[in-house]
Amino acid sequence: MDIEIRNPWHPDDAKHYTTDRMRNDFLIQDLFIPDKVKLVYSHVDRIIVGGVCPSEKVLTLEAGHELGVDYFLERRELGVINIGGPGTVILDGEEYDLYYKDGLYAGMGIKEVSFKSDDPANPAKFYLNSAPAHHTYPTLKITMEMANKRPLGSVEGCNKRVINQYIHPEVCQSCQLVMGMTSLEVGSNWNTMPCHTHERRMEVYLYFELGEDDVVFHMMGEPQETRHLVMRNEEAVISPSWSIHSGVGTKNYTFIWGMVGENQTFDDMDDVDMKDIR
Repeated sequence: MDIEIRNPWHPDDAKHYTTDRMRNDFLIQDLFIPDKVKLVYSHVDRIIVGGVCPSEKVLTLEAGHELGVDYFLERRELGVINIGGPGTVILDGEEYDLYYKDGLYAGMGIKEVSFKSDDPANPAKFYLNSAPAHHTYPTLKITMEMANKRPLGSVEGCNKRVINQYIHPEVCQSCQLVMGMTSLEVGSNWNTMPCHTHERRMEVYLYFELGEDDVVFHMMGEPQETRHLVMRNEEAVISPSWSIHSGVGTKNYTFIWGMVGENQTFDDMDDVDMKDIR
């Protein structure tokens, strides 16, 4: 199992990046390759983003040289959300069945983490976020019904949506990882606009429930130096703390967000006035 390393970016440098450089550094593609584990290690708060798509095989997370430990969760915590067919996450021999949009929190200290699908023809797609941890919190399976819900936006603003908080103090204890899913209603295309940054936390988005010909224009960069990435179904993007993270799609869509940093306060954000963005 290989782990791709991504180095951090200074905003003064990033404003000069070409489209290819932006895509190479921030965009994560091909997350769900059958019978493969795909992991990207970002030095921005040392988050690991990954996709596991077991088909014929049972797949296992391994530590590797990049982590310098004996097993993956020796000094880390893990969040998992399944966006594929039914599957199972196995934690030190205990099985947790995850259906579409079910989530799971696994705490530090679990030695064996494996994944399998119920049906090879309809494999599970386990999306992973992992952060360094300092304490062990209990494992918890989290369904959509259990998620803490925050309705936001309006039809008039084309951004009517529900934020479903999975790994969040209202639902599940964790060290620093916060994770959830935002669903846009039909007719709404915008997320996180008006935009914000949060200096104390970085963020990663995974966009999904897009058609083959649909795209999301993901807005990023400093508020006065915005750039965009064209993103397609089941692609993720790394957002440093200094960057905005908004998107507009050719249709409504869903995205999973994960945050790592100094705190877990949902409203800890630095709002950007619409007149100041450019």
